[in-house]
This record gives sequence, C-alpha cells and structure tokens, in this order.
Amino acid sequence: MKVLIACEFSGIIREAFARRGHEAWSADLLDTEIPSLFHHKGDVREILGEGWDIMISHPPCDHLAVSGARWFEEKRRDGRQQAALAFVQELMDAPIDKICIENPVSIISTHIRKASQWIQPYQFGHGESKRTGLWLKNLPLLEPTNIVEGREQKVWWMAPSKDRWKNRSRTYTGIAEAMASQWG
Repeated sequence: MKVLIACEFSGIIREAFARRGHEAWSADLLDTEIPSLFHHKGDVREILGEGWDIMISHPPCDHLAVSGARWFEEKRRDGRQQAALAFVQELMDAPIDKICIENPVSIISTHIRKASQWIQPYQFGHGESKRTGLWLKNLPLLEPTNIVEGREQKVWWMAPSKDRWKNRSRTYTGIAEAMASQWG
C-alpha cells in the first residue's frame, strides 16, 4: 500500500508500515527524527492528492485539546481554533479511501464529529495512560494487542522544557505496530 503519515516528525508509524513492505511516507513541517528519503518536509496538503491508499494523521492539538481549555476563548477570538478545526476537516475530506485522524481529547468531537474510538497506551504494551481519540474512515477499530498494568500519566506530568511538546506528541511504538499490523 501507499501510506501517508501526516503531521509526523518522529517517523515511528512510517517505519512500522515500511517494515511490513509498504511504501510509507511521513509528512511534517519539521525534519524527521528517523532519517529517511520517505519524508516530505512541508505542508501535507501539498501531497494529499498523490494516490494514497491510507492516511494516518496527527493534526497539531495546540488549539484543539481540552487540556488547554482555559485559552479557548482567546483562540476563538483570534481565529486559531477555527483554523485548526478547518485543517482537521480538510484532512478528513482528503481524497484518500482509508483515513485515521488521531488526537487527544479535543473539540474535534464537539465541532466535527465524535471519535470512532478511544485508545490508551496501556492497551498496546506501555504502562501509561493518555486517552487518545481515533476518527476513522473505512478502517476497523484498532484492537488492543497487549494490555499491561501501570497506567502512569507520564505524558501529563512531563516537566517543562523546550522539547516538551515534541516528547508529548510522539506515538507510542506499540500503537504504531498495531496500526501497521491491523491496517496494513
């Protein structure tokens, strides 16, 4: 399959699909952390129409996640929230048969549509919790692969740093492997 992982700088999901023989590309405004010729550095909208079979997208949650609700009024007034929602809708409407939009608990569910399912890292081999929504089009629900104990909120409690946002946004390898094995 021809796979697009939109808004992914880490390369984690791209590599999970590539290991299974798929032509997998990541696209992000940032360089990829796992060097690859299969990374489009730029706006993903530039390549949405290039014949992808599946897209897994991680639109930035800065103006969407309810964890930042105290800033919603300001973000509504200055248009950032509407722009973020419009971007999500554009990804959902992309000319791609199979689509997954991934985001933490956010206003996507109230402004566009409810998530198809909610997953947790602890369902895929990681002893942590981070409730994450998947908005699916023509894809089955992601089945848990390795439910573990622990359930720490490591992501929530990360100390402030210049890379905190990056560290909080990386996909867990167990979730990436489940996506690649179940949807690939």
